[in-house]
Amino acid sequence: MKITSTSCICPVLVCLCFVQRCYGTAHHSSIKVTRNQTKHIEGETEVHHRPKRGWVWNQFFVLEEHMGPDPQYVGKLHSNSDKGDGSVKYILTGEGAGTIFIIDDTTGDIHSTKSLDREQKTHYVLHAQAIDRRTNKPLEPESEFIIKVQDINDNAPKFTDGPYIVTVPEMSDMGTSVLQVTATDADDPTYGNSARVVYSILQGQPYFSVDPKTEHYQLYVPESAQVGSAVGKIKANDADTGSNADMTYSIINGDGIGIFSISTDKETREGILSLKKPLNYEKKKSYTLTIEGANTHLDFRFSHLGPFKDATMLKIIVGDVDEPPLFSMPSYVMEVYENAKIGTVVGTVLAQDPDSANSLVRYFIDHSGGDDRVFNIDANSGTIRTTKVLDREETPWYNITVAASETDNPGLLSHVTVGIRVLDVNDNPPELAREYDIVVCENSKPGQVIHTISATDKDDFANGPRFNFFLDERLSINPNFTLKDNEDNTASILTRRRRFSRTIQDVYYLPIMISDGGIPSLSSSSTLTVRVCACERDGRVRTCHAEAFLSSAGLSTGALIAILLCVVILLAIVVLFITLRRSKKEPLIISEEDVRENVVTYDDEGGGEEDTEAFDITALRNPSAAEELKYRRDIRPEVKLTPRHQTLSTLESIDVQEFIKQKLAEADLDPSVPPYDSLQTYAYEGQRSEAGSISSLDSATTQSDQDYHYLGDWGPEFKKLAELYGEIESERTT
Repeated sequence: MKITSTSCICPVLVCLCFVQRCYGTAHHSSIKVTRNQTKHIEGETEVHHRPKRGWVWNQFFVLEEHMGPDPQYVGKLHSNSDKGDGSVKYILTGEGAGTIFIIDDTTGDIHSTKSLDREQKTHYVLHAQAIDRRTNKPLEPESEFIIKVQDINDNAPKFTDGPYIVTVPEMSDMGTSVLQVTATDADDPTYGNSARVVYSILQGQPYFSVDPKTEHYQLYVPESAQVGSAVGKIKANDADTGSNADMTYSIINGDGIGIFSISTDKETREGILSLKKPLNYEKKKSYTLTIEGANTHLDFRFSHLGPFKDATMLKIIVGDVDEPPLFSMPSYVMEVYENAKIGTVVGTVLAQDPDSANSLVRYFIDHSGGDDRVFNIDANSGTIRTTKVLDREETPWYNITVAASETDNPGLLSHVTVGIRVLDVNDNPPELAREYDIVVCENSKPGQVIHTISATDKDDFANGPRFNFFLDERLSINPNFTLKDNEDNTASILTRRRRFSRTIQDVYYLPIMISDGGIPSLSSSSTLTVRVCACERDGRVRTCHAEAFLSSAGLSTGALIAILLCVVILLAIVVLFITLRRSKKEPLIISEEDVRENVVTYDDEGGGEEDTEAFDITALRNPSAAEELKYRRDIRPEVKLTPRHQTLSTLESIDVQEFIKQKLAEADLDPSVPPYDSLQTYAYEGQRSEAGSISSLDSATTQSDQDYHYLGDWGPEFKKLAELYGEIESERTT
């Protein structure tokens, strides 16, 4: 097409931009031309005005297999700087320039001098340049263009393989796929119908037929194929080599999307078809997929020759396979109450033959796991029953495996898991959560919480909490402790009186009752042990042992043991002395010259007021207290003497010295005593005080208003003394 010099500049700019974008990686650089500006060669300054020069040409095509006598006209190059005076010279370089393609350097016309074959080379890349014929300076920047070889139908379809030898099973259903063949055509599939292939059968009618329009593949996949396994391969041919022949496969259409997937083997350049979901011949017998293969490495310089991909149809035939029975559910969950009678129905499983034959199914429990055969199953109905009495507290859950097989083919088995939950009934009473060590302080106050208890129940939550705590109503009211239900499955133990004493009672027993929230409710009784302990003011337990009572008063355990040993030794000595004395019998009077007295000295303080066996306690008091003579207590007189009486005035006037002499004389003149005496010692404490006795011996039996609580503030040394007097006061108050 000839373009005159007066043509508009806009088409030229568009064409140049297209060339720059598509062929920017050419051997020679091109200059981007934009509106209202141009760039001059050899350092000319940039000016903003309409450009005066530009390339103008159309898309160049050359018909393949040209057999004419004259060269084939391809196209024309023209620059708007060409005035037609021959000052512009056109130069052509690149593939086939000067040999296949020639150019008239004055007019810019291009001709092809040889017959071309599109199947050998589809296009040629050339470069054009316009220069000033006189100065040889470039008038236009060098630019790249393409001459595309146009296809004609000069190639016949060819089968990729052959000859083909196949076998067909007898009695095959009509429509059974026998063979899939593929023919290719070397002509351009994007231009006309030159590459379109139509199939037909020359011989074999009416037993065989072929689809004349589908260029598609066919694949047989049995319905027993495992999900995730490869079920077939497909491969597209590419005339290129190396990385230019790399391709990737994808499923772009069909009813098998989601059932199948395809991946690419990088080494073999094959498409690997895999199964994503299980097949079922009884539900769907075939699938159709449209699979596309596309080059992964594209050269945008040749994008106009594309597309660099191809698609084909793949028909997948699902094969029928004798399958094992199919359960109605992937797993079962059943429930049964504990303590149910043997033979109670737990539930039923159901399985059917998925094949068209619909054979009968038999059931049995798979005991290979080593279960204790708590359940059995009806072989025909699939009903599961108990064979033993169940205890939820022992085994709350059972998992068994049920198998099903066809009666016609017992070797085909299918299995399903059955979970059996044992439901709870209220068959366990509540119990204390643990053993409790309960302590009450001696200085406790009424209403004080000394411990909190809780309970447990082996039954399920519905038959366990909430728990109720209460004292046994059949017993009398406990005067020491009471129980408070906190209504949160716990109970508090409270004191009912002030102060406890270890010396009086160191252990108390508190019987309680606990009931659960089941229907019907169950209850149990327990007895709590409460120990009395000495505590600090802040409630910390100091000691709970009884021997600590003496230890705190100043005697340690070692000292107590030593005292006990001494007492034992003294007792042994006394027993030995008495034994020796009884075994030795001497005459009362050996001779008149051998009369002697035994003086026994006791270096002890006596036993207090209660020890009156050795002497009369009244002798230690005012002589006026001795109203009558007392008999000696060391012997029992045979003759009872008449007691001597003295007037009160005489006793009050006598002094102590005279009183002692009188007593000695009476003892010497007493005819009822043996010829030896025991020494009796008399002492005098003086006249009675007007203020009365200051002894503490009688203080324990007298009432006192004295408050001894201040002793607790004197320090640890007086703590025990304060506790002792505090106890005495509490007991008197009670």
